[in-house]
Amino acid sequence: MHASARPIERHTVDTTSLTSLANEHLQIARAANSGRSAHTVFGGHDCVLRQTLIALIGGQFLAEHDSPGEATLQVLHGEVRLVDDSHSLDMVSGDFTPIPGVRHRLEAIADAVVLLTVVQLH
Repeated sequence: MHASARPIERHTVDTTSLTSLANEHLQIARAANSGRSAHTVFGGHDCVLRQTLIALIGGQFLAEHDSPGEATLQVLHGEVRLVDDSHSLDMVSGDFTPIPGVRHRLEAIADAVVLLTVVQLH
C-alpha cells in the first residue's frame, strides 16, 4: 500500500424496501384527513442529501412552493402531475425527472407515492 493511501472503510449497510414503505405510507395517507403521508428515507434537514418518500391520495396535492435546491422526483406508484408556471408534466410509476428550479406544485392524479431527492448546498 502506498504511504498516502488510506484503507477502505467498511460499513454495515442496511437496505430499505421502498415498496414496503410505499405501501405503508399509502395506507397512512388513506386514513389521514390530509390525504398524505411523508417519511424521510435518508438524510435530513441538517444533511446535504435528503430523500423523502411522499404518499398522496388521488386529488390531493403539495401546494405551490419554491424549489428546495437541486432535486429529482421518482414515481414509485401511481400517477402525478408536476406543474410550474409554464409547464405541466404527467408522470407514472417508474418515471423520473429533475425538478425545475422554479416555484412548482405536485398533484396526485391517482393514489401515488414518490421519492423526492434534494441536495441542499449550504
